[in-house]
Amino acid sequence: MAFGILGVTVGLFIWGRIAYDLVALLALLAGVVVGIIPVDKAFEGFADDVVIIVAAALLVSAAVARSGAVERMMRPVLPHLRDANTQVPALAGAVLVASVFTKNIGALAIFMPVALQLARRTGTSPSALLMPMAFASLIGGLITLTGTSPNIIVARVRQEVTGTPFSMFDFTPVGLGIALCGLAFLTVGWRLLPRGRSGGGGLDAAVTLEDYTTEARLPAGSVLDGATVARLEEMGEGRITVATVIRERFRRFLPTPGWTLRDGDTLLLRGEPEDLERIVARAGLELVGGSTQGQEASVVEGVITGESALLGTTVAQARLQERFGVGLLAVSRSGTRVVQRLDTLRLRAGDVLILRGGAGGMAEALSTLRVLPLTERSITLGRSRRSWIPVIVLGGAMLLVALHVVPVAMAFFGASVILLLLRSLSTHEAYNAIEWPVLVLLGALIPVSEAVRSTGGTDLIAAGLEALVGGIPPLAALGLMMAIAMAVTPFLNNAATVLMMGPIAASLATRLGLSPDAFLMAVAVGAACDFLTPIGHQCNTLVMGPGGYRFGDYARLGAPLTAIVLLVGVPLIAWVWPLAAR
Repeated sequence: MAFGILGVTVGLFIWGRIAYDLVALLALLAGVVVGIIPVDKAFEGFADDVVIIVAAALLVSAAVARSGAVERMMRPVLPHLRDANTQVPALAGAVLVASVFTKNIGALAIFMPVALQLARRTGTSPSALLMPMAFASLIGGLITLTGTSPNIIVARVRQEVTGTPFSMFDFTPVGLGIALCGLAFLTVGWRLLPRGRSGGGGLDAAVTLEDYTTEARLPAGSVLDGATVARLEEMGEGRITVATVIRERFRRFLPTPGWTLRDGDTLLLRGEPEDLERIVARAGLELVGGSTQGQEASVVEGVITGESALLGTTVAQARLQERFGVGLLAVSRSGTRVVQRLDTLRLRAGDVLILRGGAGGMAEALSTLRVLPLTERSITLGRSRRSWIPVIVLGGAMLLVALHVVPVAMAFFGASVILLLLRSLSTHEAYNAIEWPVLVLLGALIPVSEAVRSTGGTDLIAAGLEALVGGIPPLAALGLMMAIAMAVTPFLNNAATVLMMGPIAASLATRLGLSPDAFLMAVAVGAACDFLTPIGHQCNTLVMGPGGYRFGDYARLGAPLTAIVLLVGVPLIAWVWPLAAR
């Protein structure tokens, strides 16, 4: 019965018509119904440390991404990256390093906007940058326990087998060796990718509009007091324009590049939302409008419909803040250059607005105003919290784990709570950052995996593998185990692969009279390294649209990288984790 449930589960994963988290829940329910999973243990998987660690790592990664700290660290380097020959190693290396400290999907998400911005500015095709970055995030995640889900799960499997889990840096010697060799290959191997592909763009591209106009003020003591307009636009890397300077409340000027700015000046800035957010943060400007009075902020992009009560009124007349609890941050009007203060702008049908207000009342305000929210774009203008706090909190958590002061789960759980308390992320943003389907899959499959082991299923599979590998050298058996994990992970999801293959690998090692540690490491590496398909790992899927990749493109760069991981990883595992049973 355990094999039957497992077989149907694998078949449904491969079929792909049912969401994988629902498949996992069906497997859990079937296990309870047929009696191989005790009712009182059915939900223990949701209380497992693995679920907490994965959720907390995603939350911390999102806070680090939102902080802008990584972007600031990269800023001095970016002007020197003029073509793909320098951009690929720099960006792939940066993603790899970030993946050591944050979950790999979070590390990739941090650097993708930087890569796309750099590609636009230098004319490099995004297809040359994004896949090497995705692969770098996968191999970077091998270096620490929290870098990728397979490491976290295999540590739990080892605790079941030997009584002691892998610690934070047990993965480092093997992971670092593979990562360095992989990065060296990606530095030159990107040339195997097709040139000149343009990304599908997805929803963001579908709603790309002419530049927005936002209103910002130079606060007292600003570093830009006495600076020129050209200096401010230079800080925006040429992506923003100072359209108008308003001085002494009513005096309006169309500035030249040499115009000198003063404290208290109000500026009308034109650009894309992400570029406007970036310059507001870098220059320490204050956005005009959109006070949420201590509430949790929500920022929405919406278009004024023909039935809106806003038609023909100005923002001041509409009294958006007083009547509806929302403030206007920016306006985009096709074909028209906005040169007046936003509160005096007479609104028209088709104007696209960025509104900020309390999260609880935003939906009702949009409905009342007949403003149609656009597709779910990540608009950070007006809600960014740029600081070094998330990086410091993450560093503290890593240090506590390295010194064995607290377990990994408690360290990252504590870091998540502190970041929420310090408002580095709002609770709404935190819930959005967590991949709930992955957590459901983990929580549901842990009891199923345990049932396959407790009923003797893993021993039976291990016995079959023992007959298969019994006559080959131990090193070849180790390589076969890694290759099987690599082959299975595109179809099962890497977390499911480790949950199912980990106990089998440990049992096989025991039957062969070898140490299970090396075989568990092989499964972790194999499950984390799917370079052949866009579906085996979220990082590969994430870059497919923006990079304009097709299914077969992954193997062009991924097949040689897979061979490198096998050729480097297998002997390295055997050297660091001796095969002889202790």
